[in-house]
This record gives sequence, C-alpha cells and structure tokens, in this order.
Amino acid sequence: MSTSSARFKNLVDLYERSCAAFAARPLFGTKKAGGSQWDWLSYGDFKKLVDRCRGGLAALGVGPGDRVAIISDNRVEWAVACYATYGLRASFVPMYEAQLDKEWQFILDDCGAKVVFAAHADILNKLHRLQPSLPKLEHLVCFGLPESDAASFEGLLARGEKNAVAPADPDGSETAGFIYTSGTTGNPKGVILSHGNITSNINAVHDIIPFGDDRSLAFLPWAHSMGQTCELHAMISMGCSIAINDQIPNLVGNLAEVKPTVLLAVPRIFNRIYDGVNKQMEAKPGPIRKLFKAGIANATRRGKGEKLGLVDGIVLGLADKIIFTKIREKFGGRLKYAISGSAALSKEVAEFIDALGITVYEGYGLTETSPIATANSPVGRKIGSVGRAIPGVTIKIDTAVTGDAKNGEIVIYGPNIMQGYHNRAEENAAVLMADGGFRSGDMGHLDSDGFLYITGRIKEQYKLENGKYVVPSPLEEKLKLSAYVTNVMIHGMNKPFNVALVVPDMEALKHWAGENNVELGDVTKNDQVRKHILKELEAYSKDFKGYERVFDVMLTTDDFTTENGMLTPTLKLKRRNVLAKYEEGLNALYSKPEALARIASSKG
Repeated sequence: MSTSSARFKNLVDLYERSCAAFAARPLFGTKKAGGSQWDWLSYGDFKKLVDRCRGGLAALGVGPGDRVAIISDNRVEWAVACYATYGLRASFVPMYEAQLDKEWQFILDDCGAKVVFAAHADILNKLHRLQPSLPKLEHLVCFGLPESDAASFEGLLARGEKNAVAPADPDGSETAGFIYTSGTTGNPKGVILSHGNITSNINAVHDIIPFGDDRSLAFLPWAHSMGQTCELHAMISMGCSIAINDQIPNLVGNLAEVKPTVLLAVPRIFNRIYDGVNKQMEAKPGPIRKLFKAGIANATRRGKGEKLGLVDGIVLGLADKIIFTKIREKFGGRLKYAISGSAALSKEVAEFIDALGITVYEGYGLTETSPIATANSPVGRKIGSVGRAIPGVTIKIDTAVTGDAKNGEIVIYGPNIMQGYHNRAEENAAVLMADGGFRSGDMGHLDSDGFLYITGRIKEQYKLENGKYVVPSPLEEKLKLSAYVTNVMIHGMNKPFNVALVVPDMEALKHWAGENNVELGDVTKNDQVRKHILKELEAYSKDFKGYERVFDVMLTTDDFTTENGMLTPTLKLKRRNVLAKYEEGLNALYSKPEALARIASSKG
C-alpha cells in the first residue's frame, strides 16, 4: 500500500495512515553508544509508542487547545511526543537544548505550556527552577529516567498503556504547533501553524518530489520548520526511513554507515562538503587534479543541457569512475538527492555537488510558510534559482518596496501561510496582507519561466556613505567559498566602503604558512596573514560590483557559533550580536592611514 497519491487532512491522518501502510518498514535509526551499529525502530512499533504516549498525556489532563512543549534535540521520543500531542488536538511547541534558560522561560510563558518534555536531568532541574514563574505549567516529563521516577517518560508510557485513548481527527484549521523563530534581535516570535498549513506543504511535496523507499540522516533540528516539515513529516508520509545523527562532527562518518539516499541540509553544510573535497584534491598528484577539474567542468556543462563530445564524455566517465565514485562512497555511496534550504545556496557549490553525481534540489520558504514556498524538483529545475512556486502557492514581487525595477520584496500566497504570530498583533499587521499575502522580507525576482531568485534580505540591506545599497548575505556566501575563510561578516553601514570580519580556516592557513615560510603567531595581528586573506577575498569577489567589494579585514579566531550567540539555531548570522563584540575593531579599520588616504581621494 502506498500513500504517495494521498491527500492528508491533518498530521494525525498522516502518521496513522503511514504507520498502517508501512508497519514493517524501518522508520527511525539510532546509533549504539561507542560503536558503528544502528538500531532501527519500525513504523508499527513507533505507532505503539505514540499510542502509549497519547494515553499518558491524556491521563495528565492534556486535551484540545492545550500546549505541550519539548526541550530536546532530535530523538525518537521527540517524534513520539509530537504525534501523541497532535492526537489529542493539542499544540506542540519545540525548543532547542542550546537555547538560554531565559528563552525557554519566555516561550513557555508566551505559549502557556501545560506539559514540558525535557531531554535530560540537567534541563529538568532548570525547569524546576523556572516552574514557579510559569503558572500554567503543570507537568514535567524527562527522558532517560527510570520508570519509578514520577517525572520519567517511561512512567508516562506505562500510564498511557493503562489509559488507551483513540487518536482525534483535528480539523485542518486547528493549531498543530507553534514554532518560535530564533530571530536575530529581541524575543522569539511564536509562529502559529495549523494542521492544514503543514499538510498543504506535505501534499505539494508528494506532487513534485515523491520519494519511495528512501533514507535520510537527520541532523537539521526538528524544532525548526525545515527539519520538521521537510524531513520528519514528509519522509514519514512516504514510508521513508530516518537515521538520527548524534553529533555534527560525526556527520560524515555517520553518512558512510547509514548510506542515505537523501540529505537535507543548509548551505553551510554543503559549503563544507565543497571545501573539504577541494582540499583533498589539492593534495592529489597533478594528473588526478587535472582529471578532477575536467570532470567537474564537463559534468557542469552536461547539467546545463550541453551535449558533450566524445573526448569530453570519456574524460567525464573516467573522472566519475576514478574520483567521483570514491567521493560519493564517503557519503555512503547511495546519496541521490541533496536538498538545500533555509538560506540561498551558492550556484558554484550547487553545480559542484551536482557534478559529483548527487542531484541538488534547492528550495525557499520561511517558518511562516510552513516552510516551503518554492522548490526545484524533477518537475522543473534551474541551478542558481530556488525553483518555482509549489502547487497551490503563488509568488508575487513587490518592487515598490525596493524601488528597483527587477528585484522586490517576495510576497507569498497560499494555504501554507501561517495563522499569525502568537500575541503579536503589530507584527501580524506588518506581514499579513488584506488580500491573504505574506510579506517575506526577502528580496528577489522571477524569471520568465517562473523560477525565483533570492537576492538578499531587506532588513540586512544597508546604505554606504555614497548612497549605494549593499545586501551582505549573498556576498558573504561567495566569500566563504575560499578555503581560507571559515566565516565572514561584511560591514559598511553609512561608511565609505565595506570592510569585513573574517574567521580564517586555521588548517588552510598553517599549510599556506608552511609553504611560504611565514611564522603565524597571533594570526589576528599578523599583517602577512591579513594581506593573504584580503587577496583571497578579492579573488572570490571578481563578479561583485565595485562598491560591494571588501577593502580591509579584521581577523578573529573565535568562530561564529550558536553557543556564543553569533548564530541562530539554524546557523544564520546574528549580525547585531557580532557587531556588539567587534564593531569597535571594524570601525578602527576606517582610521588606518591607507583607509584615510582612500577616503580623501574619493572625496577629492
């Protein structure tokens, strides 16, 4: 039995039908501690856990309209709690383990959570301290505790086994959950998504990318809309299996063990793959490097629809057999699709991965659009674009906002548009239009075939002293293609030109220093290193407009991470936080003699 032609009414309908249709198939894979073996839980056994958890939550008094929250990274129990909550017509509210206590407190208070699941005892203890300030929070449940503990998940399942409750059938308009956008400033906003919002996305995916007996390795957080809808719900709806990655540093090794056919990721991960493969090739003998480059070039041409001559076809075949196959083997050898979202993927990186024999499908959307709005797919694909609007969705470009004849604000219409931000009337009025459209805050344009191209974020756009507008994020993605750049942020608001904060790749720098007899020392104060990084940025900004280029750099060895508050949980740059720490140093670049001379000459 298959659900591929189905139309799901709600998320309860989705998992109930899939668990019935694919009962014997493996669903979730988890890695055994200290080894390379993976245990797999079937769809049928997963349903039994959901049934028990639903009964346990009902015994705690959870019912229609209640909010059940969770603070946990991806794990089987996360999915169990999620679908058990839906089956009681309650709303699921996920949070990240890496978030600050004050963010958990704000979210739990804002949504009015009745129950919270905690990943481990440390989180449980923090929740106990927060609970007196959260009057609606009645119950805490913790994974990993013995059944005898009153707060244990095992105890909740045992109660549920004695208190069987049939799953409800929510209306499509009922709230499935809140997803709190991490935001780059201020308190997070609770995006209210209905069952109909999310299932409209799932139904559209079935129309354009119908997976079969496929497997993914889940490392994108299910607490984020992309990981939750595009991987958890979508893959379950098609009977696929999902291995759950344990640690990001283990990702490549786990890919080799799990052998997935699908990889859902954000551009940062694909950039690392691009960088890693290129670094490996640099260490190979000259003939191999030459064959690799020729193979990539020929595969890219073929991908654009060009017909290869006999010699080029032979070269590509040799490159694939000798090099590309071995690269794919590092990712398990079965990887067919690389699906990218959350931010724009560099065209060079997309073409590169595609050339290796892994088909790239890039899409676009926001938490507020459940999240998919557009996608490349077997139905239509253009590398460099984020695809056409998915079935049921319409994209319009409002150029009045930008004053640009081509690029305007992307406005999205369709059944995927959120119900609104929770308790945020002013923000709702700013983005939800009277005609049903959602103002994305993103800039882009449509080509004649309806493919969407993202050109930046309106709020990130700033004006230089000369009146020219700069949209930094796509420029930064280009610069991060350098093997010497781990991370970068461009700065120049109300300044005469752009400068940048760069986190250099220390491994690449050490190799360069060895080859050039350079003593690294403190790289943040090493002028030879600064000039080398600046030269790299110049090489990777050849297609930038003159005013977009970076004319000086400040170096730091502290990478941008979620832990230090420089990145959101979905790895987007928190510019305000970065500037709070580094703005004084960046502004000092404009007072250097060479900068003052440049400023004087431009005004003279």
